[in-house]
Amino acid sequence: MKLTGAEIILESLLREGVDVMFGYPGGAILPTYDAMTKYPQIHHVLVRHEQGASHMADGYARATGKVGVAIATSGPGATNLVTGLATAMMDSSAMVCITGQVPTGAIGSDAFQETDVTGVTLPITKHNYLVADVDEIAMTIKEAFYIARTGRQGPVLVDIPKDVQIAETEFVYPEEEVELPGYHIPSNANRDQMDAAIDLIQNAQRPLILAGHGILASGAMDEIRELVERAQIPVTLTLLGKGSIPENHPLVLGMMGMHGAGACNHAIQEADLLLALGMRFDDRVTGNLKTYSPHSRKIHIDIDPSEINKNVPVDVGIAGDLKTVLRQLLPDVPQKQHPAWMARIREWQEDDDERDILHADTGDKLMSAQVMNDLWKWTEGNAITVTDVGQHQMIEAQYYPHQRPATLITSGGLGTMGFGFPAAIGAKFGRPDEEVWAVVGDGGFQMTMCELATAVQENININIAILNNAFLGMVRQWQEFFYDSRYSATPMVNPDFCKLAAAFNIPSMRITRREQMEESVEFARGIQGPVLLEYVVEKEEIVYPMVPAGGDLHNMLRRPKASEIVS
Repeated sequence: MKLTGAEIILESLLREGVDVMFGYPGGAILPTYDAMTKYPQIHHVLVRHEQGASHMADGYARATGKVGVAIATSGPGATNLVTGLATAMMDSSAMVCITGQVPTGAIGSDAFQETDVTGVTLPITKHNYLVADVDEIAMTIKEAFYIARTGRQGPVLVDIPKDVQIAETEFVYPEEEVELPGYHIPSNANRDQMDAAIDLIQNAQRPLILAGHGILASGAMDEIRELVERAQIPVTLTLLGKGSIPENHPLVLGMMGMHGAGACNHAIQEADLLLALGMRFDDRVTGNLKTYSPHSRKIHIDIDPSEINKNVPVDVGIAGDLKTVLRQLLPDVPQKQHPAWMARIREWQEDDDERDILHADTGDKLMSAQVMNDLWKWTEGNAITVTDVGQHQMIEAQYYPHQRPATLITSGGLGTMGFGFPAAIGAKFGRPDEEVWAVVGDGGFQMTMCELATAVQENININIAILNNAFLGMVRQWQEFFYDSRYSATPMVNPDFCKLAAAFNIPSMRITRREQMEESVEFARGIQGPVLLEYVVEKEEIVYPMVPAGGDLHNMLRRPKASEIVS
């Protein structure tokens, strides 16, 4: 059948299983928006800013395991996707962004709303395309989805000039398998490497698993649990690895790194074997590389060969899909016990418990940790939480244990403020039957709060929890520790968030006391549509523990023990 390029775009998206996309129209993408009237099978969500579209597509992808789709016009529409593309790239999130471009004859002439978006986004996409011929659209989109979802997942951008969208051609969607020269996905692991890994596991007395996002990306949740239970190896999680194994499992210690549990960081430093699974030894995890886990041998399994030996030299590096590699490895993993090692870890955990803010007398102050712990309690730990970036993000990681995969969605590598709320909208579109909470700070929320209009227009059933401390909290914490409490540009004059919600006819509630927590959750659950909860928390709260940037992992700034805290 003969179709326009715009119609071919939408036909191709249908063939790739797309049923929702997030975008904003404009001149260079208008032919595709006009063609949307013929394709009601694809629900288009009109955002209020293209950055919101990219974060929604990202949140959808992380919640579903599918490829998220965002669409925008040329020039500023395309460049407004940049932050979302970089976020998805850093966190290996599968996304395809389609942008309009000025007509091919005008490219390079500085035409109205022209930007070299493929040049701009080259460093922050897994791949990108400029489609110059209508006959290339279908195969390009098929390749884009293949690249986005295979290997180490990531964002792909497809830039299509306006005249290519208008041109007509015979449409036949390519049925052949995608084969890209130079695009190699590791498969079976090397037997010698496997044998070396087994030998290290067999001889370890103080082993520790570092569980990363790759477990979730590869669907290796059953395999990691079998490994943990067969060899009785304790587990510590990266931020994006939360949910890869239930956090109530007796061998799960919690999150590692800059704001990780003290027991996790001490265990890393004293382990004699680290098994790094689907993680990349980010600086927020390792601290000072010169003093990182100095007594351990190291096994690193990751689908991206470039990550192995990039930051931390390892003894055994295995490039491959984690699920596949673990299935090959598991039959040879010995059954073991490590009683002395676990007893040492329990001592560190007892020390952590004595320092927990939940055990302190905080008077009439509402603390972020109390809010998150109670939110976990009153949602029975079953909600999908989508966070922004900052203190509340770390508090969520510490006080909302996740028992199921893909129930924490957050910006890890890029640390994108403004991500949480729109990503939560995307997650809700992906998993409409789940309870979804956007857990955001007052600073990050204001970066994308224009998407309140999107939530209302779509009448999406989402709960927005703003932890309002009237500061850019994490930056203020650094200023307190390292800049003699000179609070430069961190105090915030905020709107009345409940009145803001009222302007959009969104029900809201302000919470100032812990006794209101159960009521607030029940209030939110009783609303069909968006609801906003403002939790007015302690202004100068500190997230403990904290490893200063570049500091030694074992030299954490610690909260005093609860018995020493005076309200």
